[in-house]
Amino acid sequence: MVDKQKIDVKNIPTEVKIHRPPESNNAKYASRDRIYVRAVKGLHQSLRRNIGFVFMALFFVLPWIQFNGHQAILLDIFEQKFNIFGLTLWPQDFTLLAWIFMIAAYALFFVTTFYGRVWCGYLCPQTVWTFIFMWFEEKIQGTRNQRMKLDQEPMSFNKFWRKALTHFCWLAFALLTALIFVGYFTPIGPLFIDFFTWQAGFWSTLSVLFFAACTYGNAGWMREIMCTHICPYARFQSAMFDKDTYTVTYDAARGESRGPRSKKDLQYKEKGLGDCIDCNLCVHVCPTGIDIRNGLQYECINCGACIDACDDTMEKMGYPKGLISYTTEHTLQGRPAKVFRPKLLGYFLVLLVVCGAFMVNLAIRKPLELDIIRDRGALYRETPEGLIENTYTLGIINKSQQEKTFVLEVSGIENLNWIGPTEVTLAGGESRNVVVSLSLDPYEARRPVLDLTFSISHKDAPDVRVSQENKFFAGR
Repeated sequence: MVDKQKIDVKNIPTEVKIHRPPESNNAKYASRDRIYVRAVKGLHQSLRRNIGFVFMALFFVLPWIQFNGHQAILLDIFEQKFNIFGLTLWPQDFTLLAWIFMIAAYALFFVTTFYGRVWCGYLCPQTVWTFIFMWFEEKIQGTRNQRMKLDQEPMSFNKFWRKALTHFCWLAFALLTALIFVGYFTPIGPLFIDFFTWQAGFWSTLSVLFFAACTYGNAGWMREIMCTHICPYARFQSAMFDKDTYTVTYDAARGESRGPRSKKDLQYKEKGLGDCIDCNLCVHVCPTGIDIRNGLQYECINCGACIDACDDTMEKMGYPKGLISYTTEHTLQGRPAKVFRPKLLGYFLVLLVVCGAFMVNLAIRKPLELDIIRDRGALYRETPEGLIENTYTLGIINKSQQEKTFVLEVSGIENLNWIGPTEVTLAGGESRNVVVSLSLDPYEARRPVLDLTFSISHKDAPDVRVSQENKFFAGR
């Protein structure tokens, strides 16, 4: 039973509050009770659904978009290149990916410090897919009470076809999700055709089946377990919270003590009752099954479902809304919330720095790459004409997505003879090894080892140039 005693908000500690009834030693090993989530309508759920729809649409549409004759987003692991619209990233550019991950991390820290765990409630794929699976469940098996009743019934034809259709829809949607996801890493058009005609390769088929099984298991069966026991974000989020973080919070000073009453009972406060009528709808609509009235808990994903349920109840009772709301601890204590505070500003400044570093690295990135490999068979050799010859392999990468012609040059040594192509044309994203030889009259060599510089440049844009130093062995 929930403790109905009045809670003194001012005595709530600063850190994340987790108010739970004491558990026995065996309670933590008890089997998991299934959570039957009740559907709810309201401002926050409409916002969550609309945001989820937009990003879900982006997820399904982006790999089908073509850009410059290529799949706009193709993270080709086997070819070791990532095409992101007009940008192609190679292993040499993975520092850019590191900056992107750092930007995402600090953006998450910044948002969490300001508005709590809203990423989990509105944008996290686990939450979005879980709500989609629950939508299938509700449409096929009925409302919360109908689903509970159906599970308690013995197996019948009605129960069988509803359960079977639910799992069929889950599996179909999980398979579609897996195909789209794998389509980000391999050409998506051929993937769909080959998969459904049983011609897909081993790794493509294995990847699709693996991610389909993960989606089906996570969104269909594990659900809140991912949020409460597996996701590490739930564990360290409290380090970013403070008294001015906006989180889903129950106003205990206004709501306690709880108790049912008639809508016409206007004297309930004289009876020691607060505005909470103890309807438990806030618990029924929670996807993680917690009671927000027990205080802030790490399982809360800030989805706002309990806010919409409570506001609807307050409206029906004729009470002011906001018994459960996005608010801060300082606000509940009657003090103004501080938006511009050191922790939030610190995360914002670091976010600006990493964004700036990413833009600088992107700006100085050259759309071509040069790698030089010397002939490992011999440092040098003498030609029949008596010249000293060195052989080099020039690894050239066209990092753009358009065909380019490159001019090859060498400098640093006078009277050096170039043997090999001086121009090479590469398709977009193509890499090629070009073998060249350099020869020199031994009387021109003043030292046994001479320094030289190879350069490649765009034929149509000579300023776009990459150079690399190397050695010429003269043998004397």
